[in-house]
Amino acid sequence: MDLGLKGKVALVTGAGSQIGFGKAISLTLAGEGCDVAVNDLNLEDAKKTAAAVKALGRKSAAIQASVTNKAEVEAMVKKALAEFGRIDILVNNAGGMHPQGNFLAQKEEGWDRDLNLNIKGAMLCSQAVLPGMIERQYGKIINISSSVPKMTFPGISTYSMAKAAIYVFTRGLAKMVIKQGITVNSVAPGWALTNFDKTPPEEIVRRFTPDTPIGRATTTQDIANAVAFLASDVSGDIVGQIICVDGGATMQ
Repeated sequence: MDLGLKGKVALVTGAGSQIGFGKAISLTLAGEGCDVAVNDLNLEDAKKTAAAVKALGRKSAAIQASVTNKAEVEAMVKKALAEFGRIDILVNNAGGMHPQGNFLAQKEEGWDRDLNLNIKGAMLCSQAVLPGMIERQYGKIINISSSVPKMTFPGISTYSMAKAAIYVFTRGLAKMVIKQGITVNSVAPGWALTNFDKTPPEEIVRRFTPDTPIGRATTTQDIANAVAFLASDVSGDIVGQIICVDGGATMQ
């Protein structure tokens, strides 16, 4: 199936990790014909992903910025627009989780980090790209959330709360901008071996495989495929949806 992405321009946040979702998303979009602005807090890592995009024959630029900082986000979008002329696709992939532990021992700074990185960042980036999308009456915004809010885990997690907030943000924003030709959706990954929270891979496999019908981890390519589909006009009738890509872990 031709997704019709040739010549489109994408901005992917948090795409510096060489084993993370962001790199796989960037390369998959590039493989479908997109030019890609690669964002990460670590510029050297972003450059590695950008180089991999260029190796596929597409234009790319590495842009360092913290998605939690409004001024840096605005500068990032301005740089991407100067480089590529427009942003057709925004993938709000940047995220992270501080160690959770017992609620009574959790620190306020950990809460702030989780909430700022996982929800405020998506809001700031969306706010920054939307004027251009509205002007052109076209755009695709894909928020990377998580299947965790649909699962039952002991304890209190600001990461899970922030990802649940992505569900609400996705639906609210989708309703607001659909008349301007902009679709907003979310991909909610299951557990994956991306070194996300520093838990040893063997421990992750032991804990989560029994409750995952497909019997394996979600791969970065699984997520990238879903993002590419939602970024394309093939998915034009899908609006405000949370697509769980988790091997059946949240089947209802």
